[in-house]
Amino acid sequence: MTELILKGIAAYLLGSIVGSLLIARLTGGVDIRSLGSGNAGATNALRTLGKGVAFWVLVIDVVKGWIATRLLAPALLPAVEPAPDLQAWSVAVCGMAVILGHVYPVWFGFRGGKGFATLVGVVLGIHPWLLIPMALTWFATVILFGYVGLASILSALAVAVAIAVCKGLHVRPLLTFGVLSALLIIYTHRTNIARMRAGTEARARRLWLFGMRRGS
Repeated sequence: MTELILKGIAAYLLGSIVGSLLIARLTGGVDIRSLGSGNAGATNALRTLGKGVAFWVLVIDVVKGWIATRLLAPALLPAVEPAPDLQAWSVAVCGMAVILGHVYPVWFGFRGGKGFATLVGVVLGIHPWLLIPMALTWFATVILFGYVGLASILSALAVAVAIAVCKGLHVRPLLTFGVLSALLIIYTHRTNIARMRAGTEARARRLWLFGMRRGS
């Protein structure tokens, strides 16, 4: 239990290194939370600061999720071989903690991003094949509806479903992570949900119009 707590704290602190805010602090640039949607993620960076900044924001936020589950979670304090359940719970705890760190970063006044890019990194660290249903759901949703927020929500739910149906994973710890992370992604996109209901949510027009053309 002590080990899980320490790993969770370390993953949270890692998650608190938010890509867009780190770049702004290192370069003396503008705080992205004062621009566009006010979100500190890659989508808002793309819309307000351009492709170059958005690319590095995405890289930082994805890589820290991968580090948390692939490198930090297996690293035990004592030099002993972990039990499978402990290993699985370590991955689940570190995965959830690094996303929470991104959403509520201690280094940046607990105002971070929405957590989806970091979830991608976490999923990549758990098992790369989980990215397949995640990516297919994301692209299909954006092409059909044009809403990036909706695509993020449904992709997170797709990960939880994929974990649930895969017998090769330690179901209880990772399914717990899948469900909790999906609920968190829904919560962080609550303003997107409100705007979609009001009909004011911006669309990713290129992919959405591609879908419209195919359907015409």
